[in-house]
Amino acid sequence: MRAMIRGRLRAWAAAGAAATLVAVAGASATAPTAVADDDLGPAIEAIMHKPGYEHAQWGLLEVDTSTGKVVHSRFANQFFIPGSTAKLVTISAAWHTLGPDHRFTTPLIAVGARDGSTLNGNLALVAQGDLTMGGRTKPDGSVAFTDIDHTYANDLPGATLTPEDPLAGLDQLARQVRDAGITRVDGDVIVDPRLFTPPALDPQPTPLIINDNLIDLLTTPTAAGQPAELSWRPQVAPYQVTSTVRTVAAGGPTDIRVAASPDGTRITLSGTIAADAKPALKVSPVQDPNAFGRTALIEALARAGVTVTATPTGPNPQGSLPASYGNDPRVAAFVSPPYQQYAKLILKVSHNLGANLALCNMAVSRGSKDCFDAFKIEHDFLSQVAHVDPTQFQLADGRGGDPADRATPIGLNEILAYWLKTPDADAFRLSLPILGVDGSGAMFCTHDCPAKGKVFSKPGSAVGFDQLNQQVAVGTQTLAGYLKTDGGCLHTFFIGVTGASTPNIEGFFNVVGDVNQISALLQEQASAREHGTGRE
Repeated sequence: MRAMIRGRLRAWAAAGAAATLVAVAGASATAPTAVADDDLGPAIEAIMHKPGYEHAQWGLLEVDTSTGKVVHSRFANQFFIPGSTAKLVTISAAWHTLGPDHRFTTPLIAVGARDGSTLNGNLALVAQGDLTMGGRTKPDGSVAFTDIDHTYANDLPGATLTPEDPLAGLDQLARQVRDAGITRVDGDVIVDPRLFTPPALDPQPTPLIINDNLIDLLTTPTAAGQPAELSWRPQVAPYQVTSTVRTVAAGGPTDIRVAASPDGTRITLSGTIAADAKPALKVSPVQDPNAFGRTALIEALARAGVTVTATPTGPNPQGSLPASYGNDPRVAAFVSPPYQQYAKLILKVSHNLGANLALCNMAVSRGSKDCFDAFKIEHDFLSQVAHVDPTQFQLADGRGGDPADRATPIGLNEILAYWLKTPDADAFRLSLPILGVDGSGAMFCTHDCPAKGKVFSKPGSAVGFDQLNQQVAVGTQTLAGYLKTDGGCLHTFFIGVTGASTPNIEGFFNVVGDVNQISALLQEQASAREHGTGRE
């Protein structure tokens, strides 16, 4: 576990070394007074003074949006490490810039001449920055998610898969090619990734993304002493997966390790899984998304009855793409769900790849191939549309994982307040994790909790390993969103703690629970004041 934490911390720091700090300037905002002795009530104070918080600083801001009154304020104008609450900025800007109804249309272009049912030439899949390419689309057109997303499978226990086929979009494209009368491609299939230059971010967004650029590896226990059962997806050549994981007695250790060849195509699993354990999910990254997508599309074409003469595996021959497509016909196209569905996915599960991709989506919408040009768009959104002082933030990525990232409670509350003045207010609020119900809020406030279903908020975390004291260091744990009182009024809020420490990773999850518990207590207090009981 220590090695995992150390690895995540190194990756977190390395990502920031190459990132660009955003220079911000804008209109000033009136700051709520930071009241150090703000009376939060004994229940909240008891949480804030638990062991592990001796050297920590708590920040809090709660505003009653019906009156504009500041209910609670502690260090509201100070910078906090936001963690994934930074996604509130990224996705707010992307939602506004792209529009909630925007759909990504990924075309398949026939470059060459038709001779009956044969295309003498190449098929070019022109990537458009579609986050899921149909791999999560449910029958009703919405985008599926689980409370702990598969992208976190190597870091968090309990990650699960959505039931949708990750290759569904490619299969749709292949069937359209067949319906267009093409049964043979005497040439190649090429992924055109020229939409934008993949930025130096972690995880790195790419113009073509299939299954979040991951291979899912699901291990299911069998009888003690027997090999565990392995299933994996998406199964695309030349990827191969082997497992030596064995089932051990009930109550035994579940410890599964994943290794891969340098090109990522040979994946091995080893270790143990307890006979009474739930299926354990791990993931392995796709190293070359363009080559992967090319092979996956050739295989989808074969399933649809279309033969491609080129060798299906190997590098993506991008150099064979034309400078432009002129009058080359579009023979197929995949159309994504509306962007509002992607925003909901990103916020509900804290989808890091999707948040970084949002930067590229914004830049492309303004004609740029440089994803970092999105920060100018974000700056203008904050200052000119949301009327939030951009200097309340420092941002260098989309996900909130860069060491440079900072946000004030005031800034986050003002973004949340902006949404309440828009036609999409309810849609945005319901896109956030809901306490005790779904997304990253599902595991808290689940039993006999008055605040269940009444707190809509985005969490953020930054955690590392303290080598000096051999313990887990919680750089930040934050939560920002809306409290809905029992009477239906909305309050915006931020809760954050920096500098907490705990002996182990289980203690970190307790910190997450403490922050969520404070949000529940704030909701109960707000409802009590509303009813005139004064209960704290």
